Amino acid sequence: MHDKILMVDDDRELLKMLSRYFTWKNYVVITAENGIEALEKINTNPDIILLDVNMPGMDGIELCRKIRDSVSCPILFLTAKVEEQDRIMGLLSGGDDYILKPFSLKELEARIIAHLKREERLHRKTEQRFFGELSIDYSRKQVQINGQMVEFTKLEYEIIEFLSMNPEIVFEKERIYEKINGYDAEGDSRVVTELIRRIRKKIKMYTEQEYIETVWGMGYKWTK
Repeated sequence: MHDKILMVDDDRELLKMLSRYFTWKNYVVITAENGIEALEKINTNPDIILLDVNMPGMDGIELCRKIRDSVSCPILFLTAKVEEQDRIMGLLSGGDDYILKPFSLKELEARIIAHLKREERLHRKTEQRFFGELSIDYSRKQVQINGQMVEFTKLEYEIIEFLSMNPEIVFEKERIYEKINGYDAEGDSRVVTELIRRIRKKIKMYTEQEYIETVWGMGYKWTK
């Protein structure tokens, strides 16, 4: 079965070019020229989403926030330029990667393949682990504490998954960032710090036990 890409961009010529290329590469391509149209096409269940940041009306960041809770597939932002704060906001809104315009089709295709393969590896995981009151079902990407489901965003869950599958090992913030983004990116410790703060806050609503420990001057580790 061919992978399905939803492309959202107000540049019609770019959409046409990308659609022709990825259709030729045997992807199923669905296009939308704005955020409202994209919302109407989310029910096509894409395997990956290419999302322009700067669109009139509803921009890419706002659209990502709206759909992230109901869409688990990778979201790749397309943008002409990005400042550090914009990148942080995009990742915290649920995005997985940034592709700077202009980009080569080969680079974009490589990023798409990397993210799709990573999703495939995650879906193959069937293991379930228990850490005291907390349990993680890696196949369903679900976390429960004392039998109650705890809702996490995609990036929050991926930090939990990465650390919990490597318990008692200390990882630098930059290393965590690279792992959850699935490519050799320059780490951004501010994103990781904020995501871990949110994870701890959600866990604390159900238990006083600390699962992610800060190792000062080094990074974070998952405690058994």
